[in-house]
Amino acid sequence: MSFPKGFLWGGATAANQYEGGYLSGGKGLAVADTLTGGDGIHGIHRKFYIELPDGTKTTVNNRTEEVPAGAKAYVDPDVYYPSHVATDFYHHWKEDIALFAEMGFNVYRLSINWTRIFPNGDDEEPNEEGLQFYEDVFRECHKYGIEPLVTLYHFDCPLHLANEYDGWVSRHTVDAFEKYCRTVFTRYKGLVKYWLTINEININANFMMNGVHEHLTNKKNVEQARWHLFIGSAKAVTIGHEIDPDNFIGLMIAHGASYPYTCDPDDVMAEVISAHSRKWFYGDVQCRGYYPEYKLKELEREGIEIVKEAGDDELLKKGVVDFYSFSYYSSSAVAAHPENIEGAEGNQERGLKNPYLKQSEWGWTVDPVGLRINLNQIYDRYHLPMMVVENGLGALDTIAEDGMIHDDYRIQYIHDHIVEMKKAVEIDGVNLIGYTPWGHIDLVSAGTGEMRKRYGFIYVDMDDDGNGDLHRERKKSFYYIQRVYKSNGEDLDI
Repeated sequence: MSFPKGFLWGGATAANQYEGGYLSGGKGLAVADTLTGGDGIHGIHRKFYIELPDGTKTTVNNRTEEVPAGAKAYVDPDVYYPSHVATDFYHHWKEDIALFAEMGFNVYRLSINWTRIFPNGDDEEPNEEGLQFYEDVFRECHKYGIEPLVTLYHFDCPLHLANEYDGWVSRHTVDAFEKYCRTVFTRYKGLVKYWLTINEININANFMMNGVHEHLTNKKNVEQARWHLFIGSAKAVTIGHEIDPDNFIGLMIAHGASYPYTCDPDDVMAEVISAHSRKWFYGDVQCRGYYPEYKLKELEREGIEIVKEAGDDELLKKGVVDFYSFSYYSSSAVAAHPENIEGAEGNQERGLKNPYLKQSEWGWTVDPVGLRINLNQIYDRYHLPMMVVENGLGALDTIAEDGMIHDDYRIQYIHDHIVEMKKAVEIDGVNLIGYTPWGHIDLVSAGTGEMRKRYGFIYVDMDDDGNGDLHRERKKSFYYIQRVYKSNGEDLDI
């Protein structure tokens, strides 16, 4: 068989997009709780309501504008926030986990919401009700033979740390994260052995993800925050191994494939430089334990000196990860002179449209072969075990007259990507150990705040305006995934 015995098959969610219960059980506010929704087929980028130092209140677009220094994000009681209910795992977790088991999961990737454990991020004592909630979830997973794969930090910087400390720019946030990690590693020893430190660390730069003010105009802020994220990840790895040597702890990177737009050497070099800055840098640091020369030269050119504490460099070397995990949705092209070349959307970023490939309804390039290319490139570079922990198709689903969602487009997408994973394992010899496609149950889009952009194999009755009774239904893709998983990836026929 192509996939090894014990291969991890499952799905992936994030607390801030799926969990709901936004102030239930003693939970505090995270930055994600202040993001509003989108509108229209492609949505608007999600917005913050912020209060400026002079008392003026306004909105900021989370992807095209920055949150000014001194500004504070807040929740407006007269505005709808999709994440506050999301698709309400908080009140449906037993039902949902039973559905995951029915689909054939032996792993479920989820995140812990930091503010459910420490409501302000830096509280003296943890919130017992939050700790108990996740313990109950993990025990329920084990009841069905499902291993939890837990992300420690997934776009949910505590709002208090963002507003008062500039998020990950501050060492205070690193110290708070260390305490949070020690708390959950200790509490869930024996219940969780698979961990991810920082979700998509390479696109973690702005206020939404890191609580960083002035992320466009103050590059030193961004570089300092990146250093602190790396230190936070290294601390998590070392603490996790110290508390339980059996813990298997990985990084997580948004790793779309990228190609030179042409074979012009200038385009090839442009892609090398782009790949360094967009993805390889983050893997190099967390897998090798030091900043690569190309990044040091960049900081030197920019005149940026990162503030470090004694022992940081040694900690970075000690805290290298056990495995490499990544999200893969699409690919893009890179040109030395991109003027007059059509752009393409992607996971929190844009590239150039590849004329050889089709696009989704949201303008994301569909490129299954790019996943095999990624797997080869990553394995050649680091020679670590790998997991694909996000992969999926956001689409407009419709309920047919027979009551079923016939999402053959999603089935085709998943089929084609698993086929390329199979080739990577069987032909190329890469050490792939798990696959958890994104949003296996409908949830809120991170980029646009929409419900209509659905990824799930399980439909949840909730729309963009908060209407719906949240009941769950199996889509056609549910039964396809069930067949694939229960055959360990051998029964792929559509």
